[in-house]
Amino acid sequence: MLRHNGTDAIEVAGVLKPLAAAEAAGNERDTMSHFTYRRSYRGGLQAVILDWAGTTLDYGCYAPAVVFIEVFKRERVEITMPEARAPMGVHKKVHIRQITQDPAVARRWQDVHGRPVCEDDVERMFKQFVPLQLACLADYADLIPGLPETLEEFRRRELKIGSTTGFTGEMMEVLMAEAAKRGYRPDSTVCATDVPAGRPAPWMCLANAQNLGVYPMEAIVKIGDTLPDITEGLNAGMWTIGLAKTGNEVGLNEKEIEALDRETYDGLIAGAYDRMVQAGAHYVVDTVNDVFDCLDEINERLAAGEKP
Repeated sequence: MLRHNGTDAIEVAGVLKPLAAAEAAGNERDTMSHFTYRRSYRGGLQAVILDWAGTTLDYGCYAPAVVFIEVFKRERVEITMPEARAPMGVHKKVHIRQITQDPAVARRWQDVHGRPVCEDDVERMFKQFVPLQLACLADYADLIPGLPETLEEFRRRELKIGSTTGFTGEMMEVLMAEAAKRGYRPDSTVCATDVPAGRPAPWMCLANAQNLGVYPMEAIVKIGDTLPDITEGLNAGMWTIGLAKTGNEVGLNEKEIEALDRETYDGLIAGAYDRMVQAGAHYVVDTVNDVFDCLDEINERLAAGEKP
């Protein structure tokens, strides 16, 4: 409490102080009232959350793409590989729906069936998709070259390993068994069918954080090869690293990439990097094996009080 005693001094909390000093203190309190402060996490990274096809296995992300083409072929509607890949990363039923919303595909469907596609068509195609995908998953389950060593480095850094996917739980039972045979066992896997909505919603990432017992969200990095991977991580408040070379954005396997001439390769890679950056990725690298410099920089940024 301030109380003036009629002199050039003022009593502040029972102590007599010069008036000028008391006024300065009051002005300082007034100025400080214009500032707010927030709590800042200064610890290091605690976990990474990885996508599956195109990120940790199935170089080129072929398993779902070839099945989407087959499903539409059975409906007598031809779609191209880029059309099949365009929505990659979302729940597979949503993926089929989004393919049908492509104007060129919608026109072809109209020409063949004499009517627009409807939700019953989407449901029917998804029912066809499931057994076809289950039948071929094991054929596309080889790990990305270098992944075992990358997993070892994650463990050395005491990072927990989570994963998210647009595959259903039934599909992931097959894929996780195949991955385990090859030495890949993440600490947590959450499917699009485990949460209210798949990508770009953050729920799979947040469920992983809960499973792993890790918080705050800025202590986690989401790593993936599709644009919905990036938006999923951003919506969860996590750091994001896009993978340009091994997944959907280039859409070629290792042998196909090696067969490209330099100009074609450079164009494909540059386009993939640009799309990842435009999606909001904090960093973009070629493969999951190239993320460690990014992780080091993120740790430096966290120590400085930065958030994603």
